[in-house]
Amino acid sequence: MQDLKKIISHCKEYGFIFPSSEIYDGLSAIYDYGPFGVELKNNIKKYWWKSMVQENENIVGIDSAIFMHPLIWKASGHVDAFNDPLVDNKDSKKRYRADNLVEDEMEKYQQKIDKEIKKAQKRFSPNFDLEQFVATHPRVVKYTKKIDDVKLKLSTALVNNNMSSIKEIIEELEIRCPVSGTSNWTDVRQFNLMFDTKIGAVSDDASKLYLRPETAQGIFVNFLNVQKSARKKIPFGIAQIGKAFRNEIVARQFIFRMREFEQMEMQFFVSPGDELKWYNYWKDQRMEWHKSLNLYRADYKFHDHANLAHYANAACDIEFKFPIGFKELEGIHSRTDYDLSQHQKFSKKKLSYFDTNMNKSYVPYVVETSVGLDRLFLSVLCGSFIEENVQNETRIVLKIPPHLAPVSVAVLPLIKKDGLSDRARKIYDDLKLKFSCHFEEKDSIGKRYRRQDAIGTPICITIDHETLNDNNVTFRDRDTMEQRRVSVDKLRECIIETLDI
Repeated sequence: MQDLKKIISHCKEYGFIFPSSEIYDGLSAIYDYGPFGVELKNNIKKYWWKSMVQENENIVGIDSAIFMHPLIWKASGHVDAFNDPLVDNKDSKKRYRADNLVEDEMEKYQQKIDKEIKKAQKRFSPNFDLEQFVATHPRVVKYTKKIDDVKLKLSTALVNNNMSSIKEIIEELEIRCPVSGTSNWTDVRQFNLMFDTKIGAVSDDASKLYLRPETAQGIFVNFLNVQKSARKKIPFGIAQIGKAFRNEIVARQFIFRMREFEQMEMQFFVSPGDELKWYNYWKDQRMEWHKSLNLYRADYKFHDHANLAHYANAACDIEFKFPIGFKELEGIHSRTDYDLSQHQKFSKKKLSYFDTNMNKSYVPYVVETSVGLDRLFLSVLCGSFIEENVQNETRIVLKIPPHLAPVSVAVLPLIKKDGLSDRARKIYDDLKLKFSCHFEEKDSIGKRYRRQDAIGTPICITIDHETLNDNNVTFRDRDTMEQRRVSVDKLRECIIETLDI
């Protein structure tokens, strides 16, 4: 958690993320992206869109409306079943997500396992066998079994909507309220997460609308519109990036869980019987995509769902090791024909597809990939945030992949006078047409280097007195801090090579 606190502080200080409405004391779990945050966020979106849509001939994009007909959410099951299990502590009067309480308790067991591993590594290195240790050490085996058993119980209870079973787990683990320190809990009950509002001037039930809690339904209801207008044959996909809203009662952990967030989703439509083949294909593809980001520190793993939603026949999460532990980053689900069948039933409009190869009509099956943009943003920050000791001082640097960095090139005159700023301006004006550039002349060159390191700028170009004579500049690399002289005439070429674009 300490690392996360450092990242949160860094985000505010360097213009990545601010608490929303801060001068009015803010709104819980709602954030604004600052000057460098919005650039990084846009770069992540562009990179996902390029790899998902522009590099796949059989995937197209849409941008559906946030407001949709209320029956859509009845058909999708959100009106009746989109709930979180909540529990109150009677002494502190604080409300908690019941499943989060259990997950936090399991994280304590995981920390005990990590502590045992760390001790053993120190004791037996370099001959330490992690796999054998985890499989044979009594305490580690005991803690691991406890985690697995509780996770299975919790997952089963959530799938079966069994609130009393979740209460039993809380009591069995003797979970205490972090505020009061007591175990005086209420019963666990369900709370629907959708925000509702009204449309038009009349405030009655007929005018009730919902802010969408996910972007997928906008894709499903547009399935035939897209298929016909884009002239696509199955298998093909529809991708979308957009805002979604969930009334999280206990939103926490910075931008990991928010009430207003962005999703990047792709729904891939396939013929019945082919869904598991495509599920495994997209499962592998998405893991490779995350690994290809080449974050400085990154640890991913699959978490296959033991208990499936009633509409799914396969599901897994790609988890990333955040400072708060392994958490879901992206979900891949084989949703069968549930979504289109439900919308066909509620809308009374046919959503079948005529397959010329099979010479028959059918309701397509769907394989979904869904990644939270804000969580992906956080994973990039966590995987790039480095503290280094350089010449007896701490250098904080964001080693963001160069193609995602909010600023690609910083143009820095050594000093303001002697014509250096004018020469630097000319170089900046030339480069800004091709690259994301930043011009800065305030403070010493050392302080400016540190500031650019802190926002993740991969290249700094310094214009000094020698530049006026030989037309060469100092080209500084963020990660190695190496400096070399480069001709202004070859700057574009060197930048492109460094950014790998």
